[in-house]
Amino acid sequence: MNLPRLMNLPPLVIAVAVIGAAACPARGDDWPQWMGPQRDATWREQGLATSIPAGGLAVKWRVPVAGGYSGPAVADGRVYLTDYVVREGDLVNGPNDRTARTGTERLLCLDAATGEVRWKHEQECGYSLSYASGPRCTPTVADGRVYSLGAEGNLVCLDAATGRLLWSKDFKQDYSAPTPIWGFCGHPLVEGDLLICLVGGPGSVAVAFDRVTGAERWKALTASESGYCPPTIIEQGGSRQLLIWDADNLNALEPTTGRVLWSQPLKPMYGMSIMAPQVADTSRGRVLFASGIGRVGALYALSTDASAPKMLWRGEPKSAVYCANSTPFIAGDVLYGCDCDTGALTAVALDDGRRLWETLAPTTGGERRSKHGTAFLVRQAEPVAGDPAGATRTWIFSETGDLILARLAPQQYDELGRMRVVEPTNECFGRDVVWSHPAFAGGCIFVRNDRELVCVSARK
Repeated sequence: MNLPRLMNLPPLVIAVAVIGAAACPARGDDWPQWMGPQRDATWREQGLATSIPAGGLAVKWRVPVAGGYSGPAVADGRVYLTDYVVREGDLVNGPNDRTARTGTERLLCLDAATGEVRWKHEQECGYSLSYASGPRCTPTVADGRVYSLGAEGNLVCLDAATGRLLWSKDFKQDYSAPTPIWGFCGHPLVEGDLLICLVGGPGSVAVAFDRVTGAERWKALTASESGYCPPTIIEQGGSRQLLIWDADNLNALEPTTGRVLWSQPLKPMYGMSIMAPQVADTSRGRVLFASGIGRVGALYALSTDASAPKMLWRGEPKSAVYCANSTPFIAGDVLYGCDCDTGALTAVALDDGRRLWETLAPTTGGERRSKHGTAFLVRQAEPVAGDPAGATRTWIFSETGDLILARLAPQQYDELGRMRVVEPTNECFGRDVVWSHPAFAGGCIFVRNDRELVCVSARK
């Protein structure tokens, strides 16, 4: 607003201009990849709702989509989402059995304000997967390009504005990478001028591509299985390290070359390394946590150089938290995450791994423990007056289709309201679920199931 020119206008015009400016706030932050701009599941926008009223937050729009576990990405006023339009084959969710289906994998680009489809990229793709409803990976958007990885290992780079194909890879054909039973799940990571992917095959568990041309820059690691954990960047000893957690080991690589810096054995059952390892500064110093199915989990003390970390404790049957579908977070000296054995959201003390509390309210919503009860957790960075010291304001999307606002504290779980956004359209262990990480951008929350994508306003 040009204030010198404005002050020469009549008072009524000035008032209208000021009110209009206040009613049209600047566009909020983007959510251009899985877990947000810094891949840390933190919403840093201001002016967010402090509770969810009984009638729910305002829904801006709903649009139909097809099946998929992938979350949306939001950048430059556009929403990017992958789905799978089935032509043949019924969905049979057996944890140990692959389902054969034929259909089309799509990457949709929608207007973030209206939900209108701007363009779509389609590719014929046969599935042979367990839980074969659709793609798993959230698109990654950077510098006018969008990168999308399908459930059968088809990687594409498209012009983000037009959908024009710039380059593509086929992990099965190019790297002899077998499709994991639960599909390719490692959300692509942009690091400098590289796009780093979890691929598989001999010597190529991790592969770095030139993100402009698609040329291979390096490849590294061989494992019994590639696992499902997304590539993750951490800071250790003043340098950046790339964490690749395969089915056998937690590995740290030099991001620019793929050179292995250290490896620690950490082998979950069924090759299910899934959650992104978490790093935080605590009263015990800088620590690293990772866990998975089979009660496999550990807390490590990171060194002050690039050497291997030291294990502080390893989880026991009734301690720690064993995460699968959703990634936990560390706040202060407490770890919050969803346990794949109990199905409960659990708070864990980092000093020794003891459980402080657990609740099914934001996961299955039931009274009995259930395998893989899931909720996706996103911290709100904006403080709220009156919140207790040590509490973390947290947005939660439950597998029941509920959006929840809660305070997580070492002492308790405190719910501040919830609303049903979508119906659980998939199934797991005999219960209805929706397992997809939302996006949080522009004061809105973008949520999908296997039928629709929904935009909810979370402004005050």
